[in-house]
Amino acid sequence: QVQLVESGGGLVQPGGSLRLSCAASGFSMDGYAIGWFRQTPGKEREGVSCISSNGGTIYYAPFVKGRFTVSRDNAQNTAWLQMNALKPEDIAVYYCAAVEKSYSCPTGVNDYDDWGRGTQVTVSS
Repeated sequence: QVQLVESGGGLVQPGGSLRLSCAASGFSMDGYAIGWFRQTPGKEREGVSCISSNGGTIYYAPFVKGRFTVSRDNAQNTAWLQMNALKPEDIAVYYCAAVEKSYSCPTGVNDYDDWGRGTQVTVSS
């Protein structure tokens, strides 16, 4: 059974950092692109970042570029999203998703087949 589990969310002050993890089970992450998305109530889920199966292609949404860093370790079947300089507008539930893609890095919600349940990120003083 394919499963993705996010962790690492929480409450952080503006300017602080969090590191989200996405642990995969039931399949090998090798050969799968991993995407990170976020959603706030009343808004559509939006793409934050993605990383191709070998890490050679990476995308960041303009609103996180320079602050967030995506990475992965296929041997550990885990991906990460390092989030620095967090802002109140980064408050959302963050999701990781996977799709079988060898080299590309899809950025759309509909491009992904499997999703985690999300982890809440709150930025507040």
